[in-house]
Amino acid sequence: MAAVRRDLLDILVCPITHAPLVQAGDWLYSTDPVTRHKYPIVDGLPLMLVDEARVATPEEFNRIMAQAQRSERAEMQS
Repeated sequence: MAAVRRDLLDILVCPITHAPLVQAGDWLYSTDPVTRHKYPIVDGLPLMLVDEARVATPEEFNRIMAQAQRSERAEMQS
């Protein structure tokens, strides 16, 4: 898994909804619960093209968002 630099992740948004993104593995997930778009990271580069977007299942989306919240809380505590 190639991590997207934090400073880049802080400015990237979903090109469709403009919602913030979180990384999970080789995907960037839009935080918009209605659309649940995700974008692949290929060779370390996020492919933020509308045609590359996939839709996460509700279960996958909820799991990823819960992991992102836990991660964020852990960062704040350290």
